[in-house]
Amino acid sequence: MTRLHPRFAHLTLAADDPVDLHMHTTYSDGRWPAQQLIDYLVKEAFKLVSVTDHDRVDKVAEIQEMGAAQELPVLSGVEITTMWHGHMAHMLCFGFDPSKNEISKVTEKVQQAQLENTYAVNEELRRRGYEFPRQEEVLAEQGGKLFRPIDNARLLYAHGYASDWPAAIKMMREAGFYSVRAELAEAVEAAHRSDAVCLIAHPGRGGGEFTYYTIDMLDQLRAEIPIDGIEVYHPYHTAETIALYEEYVHKHDLLYSAGSDSHGIPSRMPTKHRAAVNRKLLERLGIAVA
Repeated sequence: MTRLHPRFAHLTLAADDPVDLHMHTTYSDGRWPAQQLIDYLVKEAFKLVSVTDHDRVDKVAEIQEMGAAQELPVLSGVEITTMWHGHMAHMLCFGFDPSKNEISKVTEKVQQAQLENTYAVNEELRRRGYEFPRQEEVLAEQGGKLFRPIDNARLLYAHGYASDWPAAIKMMREAGFYSVRAELAEAVEAAHRSDAVCLIAHPGRGGGEFTYYTIDMLDQLRAEIPIDGIEVYHPYHTAETIALYEEYVHKHDLLYSAGSDSHGIPSRMPTKHRAAVNRKLLERLGIAVA
């Protein structure tokens, strides 16, 4: 199994076919169980999607099988948590073989460090007097066990210790939470060895720990690291930002993508971007757009 399920080996899309190349499930920080997301996408008649869970490539084949069972092509994808000169640099990778790739070595290392920090934070919270008697219920979809950093925030909020999500994150940080990220150069090298393409996710997001990538920063990044492109169309990008990035990718002959970054109902739903918007990326991966 490679970029697509074998059932879709010679996939051709119409220019107006609806596509979304950036979504998350409960396998990372999303609130969509994978089967629920696939069911929704089938119901809404999407013609191609990519589920890009953070630092997870071990579930890609499973999600592709879910899609294939309902005739929905799922492009292999992952969003890797990386850093570049101290800047957050989430990276979307598309087109790798989920059963045999070099990306998993990078993501597994990130996952293990994240898990160790998650348990350390949970232990510190309990030492400070916080109790989580409903943990089995709150984390039911993962067997009641801690799996990712955000689980501690979910526990704090569900038990009434935090009034909202920012407050829960603040409490986590005070208990020792820190972001675990791979080096961007290492992740890009692993992706390219896996015949995948690499695009900087939501470069125009900014705010909090996210980095807004100016044109000068993108120039510097590309001079150091051979990324293949950027995610131009994202719900956090303004019309001005999209126009700026559109000009940039065309000027430098880069790949570009469009995605909703959907995490679940009702916060942000999948978006029907035209396949033609992603034409250059898709054709690079062997998916024809008529």
